[in-house]
Amino acid sequence: MEVTAKALADRINGTVEGPADVTLNQIAKIQEAEAGSLTFLANEKYEEFIYITQASAALVANDFIPSHALPKHLSLIRVSDPYAAFAEILQWESAHQSYPTGIAANAHVDASAEIGADCYIGPFAVVEAGAQIDVGCQIHGQVSIGRGVHIGARTTLHRQVAVLDYCTIGSDCIIQAGAVIGADGFGFASSEEGRYLKIPQTGNVTIGDGCEIGASTTIDRATIGSTVIEDGVKLDNQIQIAHNVVIGSSTIIAAQSGVAGSTTIGSNCMIGGQVGFAGHLTVADGVKIAAQSGVTKNITEPNGIWQGTPAQPIKAYQAQQIALRKLIRALVLDRIEALEQKLS
Repeated sequence: MEVTAKALADRINGTVEGPADVTLNQIAKIQEAEAGSLTFLANEKYEEFIYITQASAALVANDFIPSHALPKHLSLIRVSDPYAAFAEILQWESAHQSYPTGIAANAHVDASAEIGADCYIGPFAVVEAGAQIDVGCQIHGQVSIGRGVHIGARTTLHRQVAVLDYCTIGSDCIIQAGAVIGADGFGFASSEEGRYLKIPQTGNVTIGDGCEIGASTTIDRATIGSTVIEDGVKLDNQIQIAHNVVIGSSTIIAAQSGVAGSTTIGSNCMIGGQVGFAGHLTVADGVKIAAQSGVTKNITEPNGIWQGTPAQPIKAYQAQQIALRKLIRALVLDRIEALEQKLS
């Protein structure tokens, strides 16, 4: 990265206050930035550092008003959303990086697999029969791609990802290390003798365009049909998605959440960490669910905020918690008063 503050501001629709010709050659946290660094202020908790930072330029909001004198060497680049602008700059810088191409000598690619132009297949990766990998994909070391798998253009699979037979992944996706796409769903039928009989999982997993799947996340194949992850979904690390689940477009789920079989989560939802979903549920579009909640029934109203186990609308949950604390305190005070009376 080597760009002037003015050129960078033009790229992100920002305006410069201070020296516009200063050269920026790296991006750094506001506390650690040095001369030549670009930093950003997106959270008021870090405002104190902007008055002492060594950075040459900082992304700030259009309405940011300094409460103290700024360093003379610091140029401000004002934008509508500093964090979004920061992300855009990182994407731009990443897009200009060079990536390896070619197939490592110790990778195994079946003769019937189709590999697009400008792809990279890393050491000890395995690409099985009938797989199709479109142009510009990065398949890193020890990745396993099963029979008939289709990987869309410019998708990256990091080390030790497994994409099992006949699953599909769209374009411009990122699958982080250790994720497993298409393992058998947890399907068993109990027999009269009390044994559990395995139900063959004959479906697949389909992942749309622009998705990111976190490290060690598992998405099980459908019993019949497809487990579906729609376009733009972002899944954090260590998430379990069961068979026949559908997750709507641009939904984001934080770490260690679990979604039981045949549950459908709508589009543009935000799910906190360690949230559990029972099976065969429907969650409406735009719903937000707080961390460590347990969803046990359908959520039919869009754009609501839910919390607790069992999950309920957040205002009702918080009112319940306040009432419970008051009740406990009242009971404790009653016991203390009773003990004081006995002692006196």
